[in-house]
Amino acid sequence: MQRSASLVGLVGLIALFFGVTSFFLVGRLETYSTVHLILGGVLLAIYVASSFRDLGELLSARSTRYGANMIVYSALFIALLAGLNWLGVRYNHRIDMTEAGIFTLSPQARSVIDGLDQDLELQAFLEAGHDPQIESVLGSFSTASAHIGVKLIDPDQQPELTQKYGVRNYGTVRVQYGEQATTVEQPTEEGLTNAIIKVTRTETKAIYFVQGEGEPSIDDVQSADGYGQLRADLTNEQYRVEPLVLVQEGAVPEDCDVLAVAAPLRALLDHEVEAIRTYISGGGHAVFLLPPQTGASLAPLLRSFGVELGDDVVVDQVVRLFEGPALGLNPMVDTYGAHPITQALTERTIFPLTRSVSPGESEPGLTVTSIAKTSPSSWAETDLETLFGNSEASLEDDDQAGPISVGVAVAADLAELGRGDGQARLVVYGTAALADNQHINMLFNRDLVLNSFAWVGGSEELVSIRPRTLRSSRVQFSREEASAIFYLSVLIVPELLLVLGLAVWWRRSAL
Repeated sequence: MQRSASLVGLVGLIALFFGVTSFFLVGRLETYSTVHLILGGVLLAIYVASSFRDLGELLSARSTRYGANMIVYSALFIALLAGLNWLGVRYNHRIDMTEAGIFTLSPQARSVIDGLDQDLELQAFLEAGHDPQIESVLGSFSTASAHIGVKLIDPDQQPELTQKYGVRNYGTVRVQYGEQATTVEQPTEEGLTNAIIKVTRTETKAIYFVQGEGEPSIDDVQSADGYGQLRADLTNEQYRVEPLVLVQEGAVPEDCDVLAVAAPLRALLDHEVEAIRTYISGGGHAVFLLPPQTGASLAPLLRSFGVELGDDVVVDQVVRLFEGPALGLNPMVDTYGAHPITQALTERTIFPLTRSVSPGESEPGLTVTSIAKTSPSSWAETDLETLFGNSEASLEDDDQAGPISVGVAVAADLAELGRGDGQARLVVYGTAALADNQHINMLFNRDLVLNSFAWVGGSEELVSIRPRTLRSSRVQFSREEASAIFYLSVLIVPELLLVLGLAVWWRRSAL
């Protein structure tokens, strides 16, 4: 009888322990915790009632003292775990152990967050107030800065807020910074980063793309050689991107912060070149993307700023897997110069059909830096007739052996050069396909191109590595599925194992 009463008491303690644990972990009284608390209380009451006469003897027994010590140590261990959990909540820090750093904010996001000088609130309008995937992204931002707060809102419980802020869809995040606010329909890391840039930047800079001589259209998002995706990317970073038909306007607009000249099929007219020269000499900033056999009318202007355009095509000798022995006219670049544009860039970029672009003669007031070079196995092919006519190329004495410079950045002190006042900045690449719809999202092309516009335009805070659009695979569970997994793994299975062990011990001790 005494052994049976002891077993009932042990089972009661186990039930109470898991009932209390469930209550503290879940934060509310649910069916599981309620049943266990009631069952534990009843079993302990039965044990006390049946063992009341022997209670004094039990309390003085050696086994009771050992049991009390075990309980005290267990309580101290649980208190230690609770203290560590409190410290983890109070001083939250996440460590990303994945090789690709998929749970770590990109350098651009960190740079933007570090620039916050007042509180920023992320208001997430989520169905039933929860969305694990969106909450994970928001958590990455909130843990990165004490200035960022997150508020989860159930639109069905607070319809007045959805009406006030014009929110129509679940999953929308409103970004509030001071008096500025914007909403993000797809709250990815990239989308939230762009939204923070939007509400924190105090000015919008203008980029004008020269049009009218066969250049790629900045409105074309369908064609492979269009620049529609580049325009969208620049707009996301809060630039105002406009076309400029220079042959009609005759001059670069006064509000132009960056002038872009990309792949003109026809030679620019003299007055167009003169308009570009006048703009740069007045402290202008320009990006040139000039593939082989284009831009001859711009060569003298660029040469005066220390940039030499090669009359050649860079051929990559490396034979890549599955491509066979075809000529490699899409050389990879993984060697970058010491420059703000490329300081954070360590990954490869691709330069389809590029010419050589190298620093020319140096003079006081000019800082010319080669910022991108192809591999040592490449060369600059000068026999273009054979290359394009017969699809044949080989390294001859007249060709330049690799590595080949295919991108140059120029900082010009115009006063020291005696050409005006201020600082002019230029970036020149030997390809236009680097930034077209087909290639801008390949490898790290987008970072290189956008960094070039940011540095040229004086927006150094945007020079960084941007969020990757490819994220880790996730398995989404419903609330019921997540609850079932929690109870099974954290409570039910450990409880069953404990009871089973107790039953085995009970049976063996009776033998």
